[in-house]
Formats: sequence, C-alpha cells, structure tokens
Amino acid sequence: MSIAYQLDQGVATLTFNRPDKKNAITGEMYEAIVRHLRESAADKAVRAVLFTGAGMAFTAGNDLKDFGDPKFARPDSPALSFMQSLATFDKPVVAAVHGMAVGIGVTMLLHCDLVYVAEGTKFSMPFVNLGLVPEFGSTLLLPLAAGKVCAAEKLLLGRPFDAAEAVAMGIANAVLPPAELLAHAQSVAGSFNALPSGAVREAKKLLRQALGTQVQEAILREAGVFGSRLASAETREAIAAIREKRAPDFSRTG
Repeated sequence: MSIAYQLDQGVATLTFNRPDKKNAITGEMYEAIVRHLRESAADKAVRAVLFTGAGMAFTAGNDLKDFGDPKFARPDSPALSFMQSLATFDKPVVAAVHGMAVGIGVTMLLHCDLVYVAEGTKFSMPFVNLGLVPEFGSTLLLPLAAGKVCAAEKLLLGRPFDAAEAVAMGIANAVLPPAELLAHAQSVAGSFNALPSGAVREAKKLLRQALGTQVQEAILREAGVFGSRLASAETREAIAAIREKRAPDFSRTG
C-alpha cells in the first residue's frame, strides 16, 4: 500500500509508503490521502494527523509520470483534491520530515500546523527548473513565512536548503536527531489528546481566517498556470533531460 494508515491513541498516522521510489506521490496516493483525511475529520477518535515517510525519504514530490496527464492540474484532479483537503482540514496536522522533501513535499508543510525535521534532511522546490510554477499556495505562504527575497531564491532558482534553514524560514519548528524524530512528532501529536478538541479546532480556524480566501485563491491561480505549463516545450525538455540523465537545454524553448 502506497499510503499506510494507522490510528493509535488519537493520532492518525499517514505514511508515504513507496520507499523504492523515494515516496514519489501518484494520483492513487493523493486519492488515498484525501479519503483518510475525510475519515479522520469525521472520526471523533482522531485528535491529530501525523504525516511521515517510509524508508530514506519523506517524499520526492509528484511522480513525474503523472505530469504527462493533461488532467493533472484540473480542479477535480487527485492532486488538487489533496491540496484542498489539507488546506481546509480542521484538526491539527503534524509532520515528521526526514531524508528529502521535494516539490509538493515541501509546499504541503506550509499547510501543516507543526513540522519537525531530522538532521541531514534536504529540501527543494524545483518547479521553475522543470518549466513549471510553484503550487499549493506557496507563492503566497512562503513569502509570508520566509520573506520575499528568501522565497524568490527558493522558488525562482529552485535552490535547495537544509533542515536548519527550514526552521529559519518558518517552515519547520525544530531539527532533531534522526533517531528521535518520529517519537518526538508522535508525542507532540499525542499531546492534543489532553487538550479540548473544540477549542483546538476553533483556534486553528482563527489562525487561518487572517488570510481569508487568499490561500484558496492562490492554490487555484497557481494550478491554472501549472496546468498550462505541463504542455510547454520547457517542461517537455526538462523531463526529457531527467530521463536521459543530461543537462536540460532551454536555449530554444523560451
């Protein structure tokens, strides 16, 4: 199963479970996450959700094979359904990130409430490098968290960064030794069992209301451009270069 689900002592753990592919996310995996989030929202036994990854990575982001599907960025696509579900989920969401987080594996963290990362974790958002544009509201949320110039460096240049910088940018709460990461994140998620769930949900709702509808608007705005870019010559060249294990040549695609 590419998304493993476990409910234990009030914490619903969703694990990206495709370690042979560095947990690259497929449409079926997005659908499974949406289903589990909806069930968790309705289940009073669930007090918090925890995202983590199996093997050596959190997630390498979208499976590039799905980029060939013209429906990928449509409003009813699995990826967009995942974005909407996580962006509107009303219970606490915790993430335990290790190894690598790429693309949507990073931007999804902007929609988590508490994020803990292992020492040695590498982050990158190479959307432009693939001929695409940033997604999941990151063009709104990352400048707010990290500042305009830092966001531009990460989103326009696709510059990778490490765990300490993720904390400095406001993406993560703390850096932990790899052996301690999951237990710490589980403990934090479990702490919501001792808190009044109604008050927690209302507080999370208030935290979001400061931005009103801006996040949802940004998600849809980015998705529209992302979808059109999937068919661009630049994206075709970037993906071909990855498959052929060579440097891309954008000199004739602009």
